[in-house]
Amino acid sequence: MSGAAAPAALAEPSERVGRAWTTSLSLVNGAIWAGWYGPIQILLALQAAELAPAGTAKESVLAWVAGAGAVVSMVANPLFGALSDRTTSRLGRRTPWIVAGVAGGAVALVLLAGARSVAAMAVGWCGVQLTLNAAFAAVTAALPDRVPPGQRGAVGGWLGAAQILGVVAGTGLATAAGGVAGGYRACAAFVVLGALPYVLLHRDLVLPAGRRPASGPVAVLRGLWISPRRHPDLAWAWLTRFLINLGNALALLYLLYYLRDVLRRPDPGGGVLVLTALNGVTLLGTVVVGGIWSDRTGRRKPFVLGAGVIMAAATGLLAGWQTWTGALCAAALLGVGFGVFTSVDLALMTEVLPAAADRAKDLGVINIANALPQVAAPVLAAPLVHHLGGYRVLYAVAAAIGLVGALLVRRIRGVA
Repeated sequence: MSGAAAPAALAEPSERVGRAWTTSLSLVNGAIWAGWYGPIQILLALQAAELAPAGTAKESVLAWVAGAGAVVSMVANPLFGALSDRTTSRLGRRTPWIVAGVAGGAVALVLLAGARSVAAMAVGWCGVQLTLNAAFAAVTAALPDRVPPGQRGAVGGWLGAAQILGVVAGTGLATAAGGVAGGYRACAAFVVLGALPYVLLHRDLVLPAGRRPASGPVAVLRGLWISPRRHPDLAWAWLTRFLINLGNALALLYLLYYLRDVLRRPDPGGGVLVLTALNGVTLLGTVVVGGIWSDRTGRRKPFVLGAGVIMAAATGLLAGWQTWTGALCAAALLGVGFGVFTSVDLALMTEVLPAAADRAKDLGVINIANALPQVAAPVLAAPLVHHLGGYRVLYAVAAAIGLVGALLVRRIRGVA
């Protein structure tokens, strides 16, 4: 369908977006990541240690809760994306889901603060994943909705910068708020405040009711399947993202325990914050530059490949150099690689989407490659740490998985 024949909500964008729009979208994106990573980096681990029943390892509790939440995330992102694609509200396709998602996420974080059992903790975290993924699916789809292809690397870079700043902000809030309950409440407030500028200041594109895709439950569920045979580039891009994210998830899952139990840091929570901040500084040095550079060269794959190799090398440092200095070097190097990967991989993904009418749903399916590693990582990590060689083996396996993912980007044919 040509851009002239399609309504604005379905047309390929050609007008460059401005700084105010990019800043507002980046802010809500960062707020969502703060809502996820304050818990992931600090709060869930501390809560698991507090609530683990006698005779049950804290690592196992954390793995079970994180895995349950990741399963919810894996389903919620494409499902809410499909619903977003079908929304004909006068507020647009995306804004209603951003509002509902951040409001629901804030409520779920507050409820999680009051959890007094492992079951309540799991329910609360699943609620956070469900609601924030509704918002995230809409935020992600705004990129191909509004940004022309030649600007997507740069805008993707700013979204990536906001992502890591959100991770740092969430980690900082969780550390400084004065306890687990205070940390959750601080993250909840940040999620809501971060979404307000985009929701209040920018109008979304409205989908005419007559152009709404088939909306029955069967049609929605059937549409979640994207054939790898018909869309091989999307399949290879998905597998690349999945494996690189799996390697990263394995590296981060037990970071607090690694600092406490292996490196014997006196303040492991503070150590996580230091590593996260250092990672954020080096990431910010490459995320926007990498996206702009990719736009100017018109190429995506070399940047994703190089970034994946750098990230694998950083994870390998954690396996071979188990000191605080080694952890600092790994965090810095990981930020360099992840910065380029975050911006350029997002731009690459928007260029392998099958159809404009299903942008949010298709990106939701792609985002399973972000959520599924959170399910797989605990399943792999727990036996690696407890039975197959400990943290040295864990990080060696993580590095190998990430490297394989980086190499697979070469199989994509339709993107340079």
